[in-house]
Amino acid sequence: MKRIAYMRVSTSEQRPDRQIDGLKGYYDELHLETLSAISKRRPVYTQIMRRLRRGDVFVIWDLDRAYRSTQDALNEIDKLNKRGIGIHIASMSIDTTSPFGRLLYIFISALAEFERDLLSQRTKEGLAAARKRGKRLGRPPILSKRQLRNAARRLANTGESYETVGKRYGVSGWTLSRAITREGVGVSRQ
Repeated sequence: MKRIAYMRVSTSEQRPDRQIDGLKGYYDELHLETLSAISKRRPVYTQIMRRLRRGDVFVIWDLDRAYRSTQDALNEIDKLNKRGIGIHIASMSIDTTSPFGRLLYIFISALAEFERDLLSQRTKEGLAAARKRGKRLGRPPILSKRQLRNAARRLANTGESYETVGKRYGVSGWTLSRAITREGVGVSRQ
């Protein structure tokens, strides 16, 4: 049985000292990866995952040092559990090789899922309340109402195409057409 520790820092300027100190005495091997949490490829992490065998323990300081999100952590830890690999999260004193550690892990997983569900519900409720109050959601409009009225007048009076008028405002003809329609600025050509 091996206890293989993994640490990650986002930049070469970031120091891993806190993780090293927190992991002392918990590992047989220690590996450091320097890259952002959002990186698609994590070569050191991938190599460790391939090397771990049934009965081994994957040791980390905290979930955010190994995983991008709570969901990512739960998915990866479930995969490790199915392979018979224990997980030790030093900052939380959780070791899934013991019955108490497994219970804590299950409890924390359930709380994390509950928190995600609550966050999703609150977000949806907040968006609905904002819409109800007439708040415009999403990206701000590229063109002001005044610009749209001027563009509509130009389209109506000159016979120019949406593409030509749109270029004057730095947008495509299709974008101009949609914006005029959405804002209810009419174009009536003679």
